[in-house]
Amino acid sequence: MVTAVFPTVREVIALDSVRIGAPRLVAGESGLDRPVRWVHSAEVPDIATLLRGGELVLTTGIGLPADDAGVRAFVNDLAEVGVAGLIVELGRRYTASVPRVMAAAAQKAGMPLVELRRPTPFVQITEAVHALIVDAQLAELRATEQIHQRFTELSVEGAEPAEVVHQAAQLAGCPVVLENLARQVLAYDAAGDRAEMLLDGWEQHSRRVKAQPSGSGRTGYDPDTGWLVTPVGARGQDWGRLLLRWPASGRDVSWEEPDAGLRVLPTAPPTRLTILLERAASTLALGRLIRRDAEGLERQLHGTLLSALLDHSLPVSEVALRAAALGIQLERRRLVGVVVRLRDESLAAGTEAGQAALRDLADAVSQALREAKQTGLTSAVDDRAVGALLAVRGEEEPALESFAATLRRGRADTLLIAAGSGVDSLREARRSLVEARQVAQAARHDPTGPVVHRLPNVGLPGLLHLLRDEPRLQTFVERQLGALLAYDAEHPRDALLPTLRVFLEHGRNKSIAAGAAHLSRPAFYERLARIERILGVDLDSVQACLSLHVALLARDALRG
Repeated sequence: MVTAVFPTVREVIALDSVRIGAPRLVAGESGLDRPVRWVHSAEVPDIATLLRGGELVLTTGIGLPADDAGVRAFVNDLAEVGVAGLIVELGRRYTASVPRVMAAAAQKAGMPLVELRRPTPFVQITEAVHALIVDAQLAELRATEQIHQRFTELSVEGAEPAEVVHQAAQLAGCPVVLENLARQVLAYDAAGDRAEMLLDGWEQHSRRVKAQPSGSGRTGYDPDTGWLVTPVGARGQDWGRLLLRWPASGRDVSWEEPDAGLRVLPTAPPTRLTILLERAASTLALGRLIRRDAEGLERQLHGTLLSALLDHSLPVSEVALRAAALGIQLERRRLVGVVVRLRDESLAAGTEAGQAALRDLADAVSQALREAKQTGLTSAVDDRAVGALLAVRGEEEPALESFAATLRRGRADTLLIAAGSGVDSLREARRSLVEARQVAQAARHDPTGPVVHRLPNVGLPGLLHLLRDEPRLQTFVERQLGALLAYDAEHPRDALLPTLRVFLEHGRNKSIAAGAAHLSRPAFYERLARIERILGVDLDSVQACLSLHVALLARDALRG
């Protein structure tokens, strides 16, 4: 297969050994960027049978057929085997110009046809082109070796994505962008260009890049936008694209006559850039796998140690020792249990979306700890929450606020953060973790509240939620509301519990409550009277209504 290390017809025509012949393009402008694999001189009409494609054929035309049909067949045979172009020296067979039939056939085939208007030694052209091919191949091999060596070093060093992208841009001398599947830029290097020019309106620009892979590879080039593109991923799962801008316009060729009719056309990027981009993509994919595997193993160890603190499966001294081996100092530190919950109840536990959201949350908690310059153990504690035991450096409240602010950045409405009381001993850490989990559960029923929920912030609904497993609370609910619940069970179309709820939630104001219930005041008053008879209470009594309101809140806690 012809590769991009070979010079193009355009570049060959620009050589001094060709320009001394006063070259003029006659036809086939669209094929000027075809690579020249070899140069072949021939004076026989059936030379096509000896060629393999990619050759630049030189001829004086002495042996070519005299009739139009023979000339047309000669050009068509060359085009069918895939020659790069045809150069004809004038003077021996053709004097003023090549035959019109030859130009028409070459134009139809898209094959460059160039005439030399002065005598030209073909051997000098052959030597110059072959030397160019060998030099280009050697340079390509050296560049490829440098690429492989550099990205092998980056893989071994575990380089960050930004460094990999930077090195790719440096080696290529072209801008490089790493994006995710949502067309968001993860890393870039403008290679000396202005970053704002490169990234302005990136998503829309990226979606216009249509690079079709060539052959069996996955890398493609879009000549319209000038981007070379390869996917980034491993194990059958792509997670991004790596793009390299090659706004190549070919080398500017000088011609003796201004009416040569040539214009600069885009050329495909050289093979070494494809190799470079694919090696960079492999390095990025490998780095992500290594980091994920390392983080996955580390997170498992974190989970083991947190579980050991909660269920006493390991001695506290061993937990401290293992944590220290992970670089987390838990002794002689202020320890605070934290639980971070997802507020979105639609992410069902155990589903693929729920598991993905929990993994993302665990990543976010770990990242927030690092950015807040704090350390600690972090791990999922159930299907909807991530727990952490912070080993606070400095003052407790500022450390928690910094951690929470970092974590909530861009996702304030999606997270609930709860913290237990700070303790000074690892033996007391379980109490802080359990308290944080209980506060997080209670705070679920509080749509407002502080950035970090703590036990003093838990209101009556939260307190009742903490006590929901207490049998005495269940007995209280049944004693206060049992008769009304029994009535509603027998009369489901005329349930009275909603009437009682709206009455109590509107401060026992009957007129306002009637409007909220969308009932006339007489109808609403009649329903309140029935509730009084069923429960045997006086709804004008503040104490009786307080007990009923607490019972309603407790029932909500029991049910949710």
